Amino acid sequence: MKLSARNQLKGKIVSIEEGAVNGIVKIDIGGGNVISSTISMSAIHELGLKIGMTAYAVIKATSVMVGVDD
Repeated sequence: MKLSARNQLKGKIVSIEEGAVNGIVKIDIGGGNVISSTISMSAIHELGLKIGMTAYAVIKATSVMVGVDD
């Protein structure tokens, strides 16, 4: 797999919450960090996503927000 996105985080799928149209896939990328992604149910089925399999969280954004505590 070659992508232009530089932020490719490898991990294990730890949960898949299925909805009518979209699902939420959670990927454990280590160090206590879990990334959540909302994708279509079609994509979940087409990719054959299952809990325990290796997957990549690929992040491509034109802007990133930064916040601080008060």
